[in-house]
Amino acid sequence: MPCEGCMERDNMSTGATMEFLLLGFSELLCLRVLLFFIFLIVHLVTLAGNMMVFMAVVMEPSHPPMLFFLCQLSAVELCYTLVIVPKALLSLIVVDGSTISFIGCAAQMHLFVTLGGAECFLLVAMSYDRYVAICQPLHYVAVMSKEFCLRLAVVCCLGAFAVALGLTVSVFRLPFCQSGHINHFFCDVPAVLHLACTQSYSPELPLLAACVLLLLLPFFLILTSYICIAVALLHVTSSVGKGKAFSTCFSHLAITLLHYGCATFIYIRPKSSYSPARDKVVSLVYTNFTPLLYPLIYSLRNKEIRGILRKMLRRKKIAQLN
Repeated sequence: MPCEGCMERDNMSTGATMEFLLLGFSELLCLRVLLFFIFLIVHLVTLAGNMMVFMAVVMEPSHPPMLFFLCQLSAVELCYTLVIVPKALLSLIVVDGSTISFIGCAAQMHLFVTLGGAECFLLVAMSYDRYVAICQPLHYVAVMSKEFCLRLAVVCCLGAFAVALGLTVSVFRLPFCQSGHINHFFCDVPAVLHLACTQSYSPELPLLAACVLLLLLPFFLILTSYICIAVALLHVTSSVGKGKAFSTCFSHLAITLLHYGCATFIYIRPKSSYSPARDKVVSLVYTNFTPLLYPLIYSLRNKEIRGILRKMLRRKKIAQLN
């Protein structure tokens, strides 16, 4: 039986004409201007930081595997913020929320999940790189060749694209309520699922499957890599060697905990525990402030990145003097 208050989905043209209303931060009337400038500054600094890391790695003649994956991660973060933040800034300007088409909402969700999933898979590739470097140092050059790293990066992107496509198609085949009001600043999966006119838990199954493939499985692989690294370090007697190994892993561990901590809190839970206000706050951190911390963490903790940035500054000074 058709549910009460649902959009009629029998006509194929309905999806093309249907629109959603992103409510954004309509309840924060007094703080709109302040939040707009805060998010705008954070967005610009995030773009500048990730662009700086990306350009620093691209301009370096030699590309060690860790720097190659870091370059990929910075590119993903650049696209990630461009997909989400402009719409969030618009929601702070428009008083009654901003509209987004059915196709536009689906495209935004697909890109968001693809980029987030690609980041999860790239973090796995980086953990494998650290595992080979510490546990199998004599085979590192042979195992982590340029061809293997390139294939690994392509697999990460294509795998995330396929999972995101399946999830997006499953979500947007559901019947939605007529109001079409999404209490969020972008088309996030839990917020769109909340509009589904169904009382069963079947619509959550694709999201659960995507969480297993994009979150739980990669996190298990990263955890396995670091367990092997920890076991290998137990046999290292030199404190200097242990400190050097830990230093190379710290940046990756910090980013992994940030990424998986926020993502797990938002997506791995039942629909009944959905809270729009709480989710929007966590999503703000997840989509705005976390990408800002990535280039800062790598710039401060990675010696190779610091060395490349120093060379870039020296070249700039020499160019200015000439």
